[in-house]
Amino acid sequence: MRPLLLALSLFTAVPALAGSQCHGTVAQGRIEGAVQLPLDGPNFRAYSTLAATLGRTHVHEQVAAVLARSFERLQSERPELQFVYGETGKEKGGPMPPHRTHQNGLSVDLFVPVRDAQGRSVPLPTPLSQRFGYDIEFDAQGRWQDYRIDFEALAAWLRALHDAAQAQNAPLVRVILEPAYQARVIAIDPGLKELPWMKGRPWVRHDEHVHLDFGVACRPR
Repeated sequence: MRPLLLALSLFTAVPALAGSQCHGTVAQGRIEGAVQLPLDGPNFRAYSTLAATLGRTHVHEQVAAVLARSFERLQSERPELQFVYGETGKEKGGPMPPHRTHQNGLSVDLFVPVRDAQGRSVPLPTPLSQRFGYDIEFDAQGRWQDYRIDFEALAAWLRALHDAAQAQNAPLVRVILEPAYQARVIAIDPGLKELPWMKGRPWVRHDEHVHLDFGVACRPR
């Protein structure tokens, strides 16, 4: 098996025999048979090995499949790009402070792709000192220290995720990103205007990461 396919196969290697089953909502829910995402692959890595070890990177198996398809597509189309995924959820779901959602395996945080001072696509640094990346503050132009947001890569990632989610019957139902950055992404790919962007402002600024909620049929909590 090729290295990319081997890494991506890990996304769906560990669900329970009966598959994943979500309950309730992203704000009040739980999950059975969740999948823990792999720490890394040819073009992606987790935001924190420690946080993953503590069990904060579990998702519904359909969401895992969406992520796998998106990374595979991006590796084929733009192999130079590097991506970082953030917090998703706990093995059995339920509250995961400080998040107000992420409870039933259908929420994913994706750190914005960046380029360094030399213009290379690199993983965004997410050290503990920056609360694993969540305390990073990009300016209005998408700059932080020697890094700048790669809006073309972000648009390509959202396009790949949207298409994979549709194919996997787990459509995006909410996307949260700093409004000024939304406009830049849509300018690159006008079709992304149709994504279910959150209306209004979230309780925290979403400049360093994109929050996604996927639509999978869940049972009552």
